[in-house]
Amino acid sequence: MDSLEQLQSSLIDRVAAAGDLETLEQLRVQALGKKGELTQRLKTLGSLSPDERKEAGQGLNRVKEALNAAIESRRGDLEETALEARLAKEAIDVTLPARPAEVGRIHPISQTWEELVAIFGEMGFSVAEGPHIEDDFHNFTALNIHESHPARQDMDTFYLRPAEDGSRKVLRTHTSPVQIRTMLSEKPPIRIIVPGRTFRADHDATHSPMFHQVEGLVIDKKTHMGHLKGTLTAFCRAYFGIDDLPLRFRPSYFPFTEPSAEVDIGCSREGGELKIGPGKDWLEILGSGMVHPKVLANCGIDPEVYQGFAFGMGIERIAMLKYGFPDLRIFYETDLRWLKHYGFVPLELPSLVRGS
Repeated sequence: MDSLEQLQSSLIDRVAAAGDLETLEQLRVQALGKKGELTQRLKTLGSLSPDERKEAGQGLNRVKEALNAAIESRRGDLEETALEARLAKEAIDVTLPARPAEVGRIHPISQTWEELVAIFGEMGFSVAEGPHIEDDFHNFTALNIHESHPARQDMDTFYLRPAEDGSRKVLRTHTSPVQIRTMLSEKPPIRIIVPGRTFRADHDATHSPMFHQVEGLVIDKKTHMGHLKGTLTAFCRAYFGIDDLPLRFRPSYFPFTEPSAEVDIGCSREGGELKIGPGKDWLEILGSGMVHPKVLANCGIDPEVYQGFAFGMGIERIAMLKYGFPDLRIFYETDLRWLKHYGFVPLELPSLVRGS
């Protein structure tokens, strides 16, 4: 029995001195494993007399229970110490600002589109949409575009395969067909803008086979050229954020408007750098005019009673001018690095006061 007490005391002292969980586990195996000290002593009980076996077995069980209790107690202390050390090492300073979440970016074309809608929306325009695939009537004929006009040629326009009757659908070359559809389906007064995707057989630094336009249409009984000039002047000054931006209206020709005018904005090219604003130079940005009486008549609107104006511009073009992009083709290269740098933060919605 004295030997068992000494063994128990020795084992418990070693357990108490264990400095980590790995050492503690090694002590447990040395004492209670298959070849451990207590296990070896239990194997010798068979050589004792019944009375000696009973007394020795009870003693060994008491040592085993005491040792297990000491091991569990020490394990709890070591686990708590290890947890505290880990918490101290992995501590986070909650007073630091949060890391910004990775967010997407709005493409400059989408941003410009929203700016256009916001500015014209403040003027009372609504947004109209239509199909990308059009027929000859909506894309050409109703707009007073003659059959010999270059826009009708295969070299300028994308056509689909001919139908059985010989007619051919066309990828719309402008968003003007939506104006026709609106005049055919609605009665004046009409005040709409038509932003959308269009298609032409061009491809260089300033042209793309697929691009975006926005057109505007106003039809009522009293609208005149002065209203057109006032509307476009207000738009250009709001979009470019220049209160005294000069505009110039030059006589021009479009089949669907009469009279027609190209619109230029003031700029400066001193030092080889283009700067939008008051200056000695001019830069053309859009076309406009009063809706041709034949177009009104083609849509069932009496040109003796109603009149109005229309205008159109390229969304990519005005985005390039405002944000300084030198090449239109970069808009379509799907380079996420470029978009992350030049894109716009979501939820910063455009308005008439703050375009971007």
